[in-house]
Amino acid sequence: MSNSADFRETLEVFDNPSPSRDYTIEHHCPEFTSVCPKTGQPDYGKLVFTYIPDEVCVELKSLKMYLQRFRNEGIFYEAVTNRIMDDFVAVVKPRQATVESQWTPRGGLRSNITVTYSAED
Repeated sequence: MSNSADFRETLEVFDNPSPSRDYTIEHHCPEFTSVCPKTGQPDYGKLVFTYIPDEVCVELKSLKMYLQRFRNEGIFYEAVTNRIMDDFVAVVKPRQATVESQWTPRGGLRSNITVTYSAED
């Protein structure tokens, strides 16, 4: 598995145009892929980022490039969702955030993983 800090460096931010206001940003990434560490087969999913920014917002091209780095990464659903949240929080420092991964069915089972973060916790 790659060093998370290497992936994290891909994320960029820009100044929040309204830092005094709470508002929600939602990004949908419908073509996320990683690799099952057990079978070596590709895993396909959709990621939904929902967050209330503080001082900065995530820059979308950098988010896309960051997510593409997982394409060949052998990692379980739970681990990748939590790792993405850790990286997102470390760089963007939102007031609140949710990352949900919605995985394509495999073997008759479908999985959704939801990770939440609040700066108040």
